Amino acid sequence: MRFWNLNGSSACVFFACVAGVFIGCASASAIASDQPNLVLILADDLGYGDVGFNGCEDIPTPNLDALAASGVRFANGYSSHPFCSPMRAGLMAGRYQQRFGYVNNVAYDPHNELMGLPIGERTIASHLKDAGYRTGMVGKWHLGAASPFHPLRRGFDFFYGFLGGGHDYFVVDTTVQLRENYQAALDRNGKPVSFDGYLTEVLTDEALRFIEQAKDQPFFLYVAYNAPHGPLQAPQERIEKFRDIKDAKRRTYAAMVSIMDDQIGRLLNLIEQRGERDKTLVMFLSDNGGPERANASDNGILRGQKGDVFEGGIHVPFLMSHPGTIPEGSVYDSPVISIDLPQTMLASAGGEPIPNTAGVDLMPFVKGTSVEMPHEALFWRMAKDGKIAIRQGPNKVAVAGEVTYLFDLAADLSETSNIAFSNPETVQQLLGRWREWNEANQPAVFPGYRDYHEQLKAFHQQIQQDAKLNDQN
Repeated sequence: MRFWNLNGSSACVFFACVAGVFIGCASASAIASDQPNLVLILADDLGYGDVGFNGCEDIPTPNLDALAASGVRFANGYSSHPFCSPMRAGLMAGRYQQRFGYVNNVAYDPHNELMGLPIGERTIASHLKDAGYRTGMVGKWHLGAASPFHPLRRGFDFFYGFLGGGHDYFVVDTTVQLRENYQAALDRNGKPVSFDGYLTEVLTDEALRFIEQAKDQPFFLYVAYNAPHGPLQAPQERIEKFRDIKDAKRRTYAAMVSIMDDQIGRLLNLIEQRGERDKTLVMFLSDNGGPERANASDNGILRGQKGDVFEGGIHVPFLMSHPGTIPEGSVYDSPVISIDLPQTMLASAGGEPIPNTAGVDLMPFVKGTSVEMPHEALFWRMAKDGKIAIRQGPNKVAVAGEVTYLFDLAADLSETSNIAFSNPETVQQLLGRWREWNEANQPAVFPGYRDYHEQLKAFHQQIQQDAKLNDQN
């Protein structure tokens, strides 16, 4: 141990060190106080036309409408993929998921340590932990059910929810093992738990607890509701409130959306009560377009649905609100995409940017400090059926089946007029650009869940046949 002579030069060193400590602490405190809380809310299979701020008339969404009024609505907000798991992989990694071969819905298999978000992809939660955030998630993970992919190993300090692609809204029954196991036990920080009540409300209860436990440390909360994804279930008393809707399936769907809107209101009210609304960036979007035939959702004027590269599959409700930072009641028209949100959060938090990403910080654009377009082009690629799309400005090329389409979305958002034959140069220019983008993409790292289950079935059948042959011999 060194003893300092306060009468000599060592005293100067001592006081300089002490001063440095205090300055460092003050600096760190200032950085922490400047970091906003971050709340990312993801709906599941919500139709573009099923929210009031996009013109819905039969399902009231007052809390989402108020959120839109308090910030910016992205009129051309997109998901990076037209169905669940790949979109979530891109959202968590902050990159096009095709870059790392995540192009299929992952099967629910807690024993398979190869199927999930690749370990080499750092999540936005990991980046924000490095920036000093407490990180929490509630709801649907759908990025691998085996231990290496668990949210607690991917940057989250707290997790409550389920690891698969969906869940029953009322029941946990561990005696029933169905392929994707929608009645599996929920997971609280790695331990199986049951629940009482309606799942959308229970998830919100846990999100509120996470917020209430936040002290001086800024927090990142990812609320991944499974509503209004199937199974279509809601309390009967809420369904009755929509008795004027003739279609029984849509009545239940409307109840599910309405309850989700209520729960978002609860989240925002708590943040307001804590006096933290002005220091909280809230983001809301759907993972993909509504599967209209499956859950009676409505994509409004948009063509197509979940699983399509038409607008109905990828053009989603998309909001961002930060009072005092983002102009209230604004509408931003240039195309943006879900992978922009991680980069936006990191920039707001003062963290290091995600490397090798096409995502951008949206703040300069919504605040008007940048008049450029966030993206020269946006890209989509599905693995199994060859559907692809590219949007460049108002022009969009989509390939579905044997048909190549060109749409002018500024004049034809509903994609009713295919102008490809009269504009072959534009088609070839956009397809050439798409091919350049696709060169850096990786092949699928695992099969889709249906193919996976078929492979498992065939594997078990072969084992049974081999066993019979052995018995006969």
